[in-house]
Amino acid sequence: MPNARPVTTGTVVGMGVLAFLLTLVAGGIWSGLVVANLATTAAVPWAVLAMAGVLWVTWQYLHGRWAPSSTSQTRRRLLRANGVSTSVFGWAVAAGLLSVFALVGGWIVLVQLAKPRRHSLPDYSAYPALTVVSVILMASVVGAVVEEAGFRGYFQGMLERVVPPRAAIAIVCLVMAPEHALTQGFVWTTVLFYFAVDTVFGITAYLTDSIVPGIIVHAVGLAVFFALVWPADPTRQALADGGGDPTFWLHAIQTIVFGFLALFAFRHLAELTVERRAATTFND
Repeated sequence: MPNARPVTTGTVVGMGVLAFLLTLVAGGIWSGLVVANLATTAAVPWAVLAMAGVLWVTWQYLHGRWAPSSTSQTRRRLLRANGVSTSVFGWAVAAGLLSVFALVGGWIVLVQLAKPRRHSLPDYSAYPALTVVSVILMASVVGAVVEEAGFRGYFQGMLERVVPPRAAIAIVCLVMAPEHALTQGFVWTTVLFYFAVDTVFGITAYLTDSIVPGIIVHAVGLAVFFALVWPADPTRQALADGGGDPTFWLHAIQTIVFGFLALFAFRHLAELTVERRAATTFND
């Protein structure tokens, strides 16, 4: 953006605060709706529809709709919900899903190395299957949309204008650490895991110049962890207590193999990015 105004430190800090508050407020609204839903009419998952409306309004505003019109174009640009080519989209999603498989194995290994704080997941056993599935899916979408929009869109996009991309991604990871610590604590395994997660999504946003592929992968990843991984954590035996059974090593191999496959996919995505930006520069 050659005609854009210089970015000040205050603007960058403001974007970081906005991203943090967006995630915090959206999470609070969703939690309140779920609690009210389960306490009243658990058989009808109305909280999902209500939160879908909240997300729609939030997305529309962040994407530049409604007043003030003076900030409309800026909001649209900062959200970074840009369209991408089929090849870029495919490789971005492939790299992300391969990363999810690696992160699943990595989380299980880390849990058995040092038991982190348990995720405070509700006990859904007493609720209808439709409600449980709907709540898990919406929770995944909420987490994916608000984090990608706030942190990888508004915040990281602004950072990339003033610091190198690697530094921008690292700063976002560090700023997000307190948010993760609110629910998971500052255990070294948890910090390491989420640094890897946030790096994956930061790289995806930078290479594609879009948060759309990241939202899809992020939502899928959260659904997998909410439904399959985190509920089973209490049953995992620590390595120090004899938990080094064959499944532990299988998950370690899973992390390594899918991690390398994800790196290969990201490398190809980076090559596509270089080609696309070179073509854009030539045309300009």
